[in-house]
Formats: sequence, structure tokens, C-alpha cells
Amino acid sequence: MAQFFLHSFSTLSHVLIGYTVPFLFVLSIVVFFHELGHFLVARWAGVKVLTFSLGFGPELAGFNDRKGTRWKISVVPLGGYVRFLGDDTEASTPSAEVLANMTEEERAGSFHHKKVGPRAAIVAAGPIANFLIAVLIFAGMALYYGKPDMIARVDAVQPNSVAAAAGFEAGDLVKSIDGSHIDTFTDMQRIVASSAGSRLVFGVERGGNMVTITATPALQETKDVFGNKHKIGMLGIQYNSKPGDHKTTPVGVAEAVKIGFQQVWYIISGTFKFVASLFVGMGDRSELGGPLRIAQLSGQAASLGVQFVVQLCAMLSVSIGLLNLFPVPLLDGGHLLFYAVEAVRGRPLSERAQEMGFRIGLGLVLMLMVFVTYNDILHFAAS
Repeated sequence: MAQFFLHSFSTLSHVLIGYTVPFLFVLSIVVFFHELGHFLVARWAGVKVLTFSLGFGPELAGFNDRKGTRWKISVVPLGGYVRFLGDDTEASTPSAEVLANMTEEERAGSFHHKKVGPRAAIVAAGPIANFLIAVLIFAGMALYYGKPDMIARVDAVQPNSVAAAAGFEAGDLVKSIDGSHIDTFTDMQRIVASSAGSRLVFGVERGGNMVTITATPALQETKDVFGNKHKIGMLGIQYNSKPGDHKTTPVGVAEAVKIGFQQVWYIISGTFKFVASLFVGMGDRSELGGPLRIAQLSGQAASLGVQFVVQLCAMLSVSIGLLNLFPVPLLDGGHLLFYAVEAVRGRPLSERAQEMGFRIGLGLVLMLMVFVTYNDILHFAAS
């Protein structure tokens, strides 16, 4: 047992020292654009913004802009917030005493005195900003590097595999999966990897004819280039690169933006598939990672080059945007849920109901953080 904890401590120390800077850089970029979304729409809606903070806790450095907003960097660099006039906390819960004693001029700039529509727009702007910056990053990479083109060909089928049982043959060209067009082998891998236990219908070109093959990817363990273990859906198809297989096609702005939206949708749909697989018992809960795992990925991406760090920023931005839209009080999705109820009822929920909701939300978020951190510790201890 002592050896286990010593190994865990040594591994975690390496992570904290070697990956801290890349992790903080990636997280700060993602958080900045999330909060900037809230900030810009709030300014547009006429709400007075008191604070724009990267991090929580005591201030390290900051300045005031011309409209009185305090821009600052705080001690704990694990998130951020925008605080509006009338907010009692960083989670934008209202202060009843402050709201009751506001002048008419202050009410005009108070977040909580705005109609439900502008408030919902301000809250939704954070996750939307995360999605849009990811689209721009992926689009920019497509413009700079071009669109990779690697034919979705089956060169070999592993014996006793899902692919063999389904009827795949060497030489097959995969043209579609569940009706969606497949351009590259990478497209096919992405769908299969996130579809363990799900029935997929493949449109395959074989000898000039189109045939239909149905297969259900099996959940199997694999390793990435850094030796990290992942459990993903696999068919048992092998691809052997041949001269001329790898091509890069230049794209224009319109095509690049389309690719950007496609990449974001792949991440979102893959996340939903993973969450659904957890509920039906097919997913692997150990794949849920927290700050320590993100730090590891940030350091590994940094070791590969700027391109991979930027790509990780985009992927993490989508994930954080999506997480914030979950209908859990304390998160943006929880606020939007309250506003939806308010729109239907014609009046907001009682202060007590909102307070109870935020307490429940805080409990759920804390439980999730404890769970993913526990997963991270087990992950590093086993590596």
C-alpha cells in the first residue's frame, strides 16, 4: 500500500510540475472567451459589468476600464467569472437588499432588472462563445493546413473480429455510416470509436457495387502515442497506408468554416453518445477525466507543438461550453432553466426555491469534481 501511494505521489508530482504551464494556458484561453461572451452581450444589453475575472479569490493584478469594469487576474486560476450590478456572488445570484435599494438609474443597468430575454441571452452567450471560438480555430487550421484526404479503405480484417463477423472484406471502400457520407478513414474511425455497443449501418463499395453491412463496434482498450489507455469502439479493420493515399486539399474560407462546424458537431455528438453509453452500462466511467487529466493532455500537446495545443484549446472549449449548458443550477444551463420557468409562469421562482436550487447544483458539481479527480488519481497510479 505504501508503495502504491509513493508511486501515485511521484506520478502526480511529475504532472503538476511538467504540465502546469500548458494547462493554465489552455484553460485560461477557454475561460477568457467564455466570460467574454457573457461580457459582450451584457454590455450590448445595457447591463453594468462590475468585474471580469480570470480565476477566483484575491486579486493578483488588474485595471479599471473607461466604463468602470474591473479586469483582473485572481489567485486561483481554475475558472473565472463576470459580475454584474446587483449580483451577490460570482454565480450571479441576486442580492435582495441591494436590488431593493437601487435608484432608477442603477435599475437600468442591473442584470436582475432586465427582462427574461436579455438575461437568457447574456447567460447563453458564454457557451455559445466557446462553440464559436472552437469553430474559428478548426476553420483556421483547415485554411492553414488544408483538408486531409485519406481514403476509407479496408486493407485487412482481423480474424474473429466484429468486422469479420459482419462481413467486411479486404478492398472494401466505406462510403457512408448511418446515411452520413464518409470522406476519409479518419471520419470512419471517429464514428466507430464513439459508438461502442451501437448498431451502425455501413454503405460499402465492393467491386463497383454498393453493399450494406451492419456491425456493432465492441468496446476495447487501446493506447495513444503517449501510452495513455483509452476504451473505445473498434471493428477490427486495418488500414495500410500506400503511396498517394495521404493527400491534403487546400480549402477556401466557406469550406473551412463548414469544416469548423463539422468538427464542433463531432465533439458534441460524441459527448452525447458517451453520456448515453454510461446510462445503458456500455460506457467506461474511468474515461471521465478532471483537471489532472486535462493538465496531462495539455503537457503532452505542448510537447508535440503549437498546432496540437491550439487544437486542444478548441476541443476543451467545446467540452466546457457543452458542460455549462447542462440544466444544473449554478451552471449556465441551470440559470437558463430558471429563466424558462420564469417565462412560462410570468414571474421568477421564489428566492428560497432559487437558493435551494443553487445549493443542489453546488452539491452536484462538487460530487462530479470529486469523482473525476478520483478517476485521475487512479489513472496516474496505474500508469
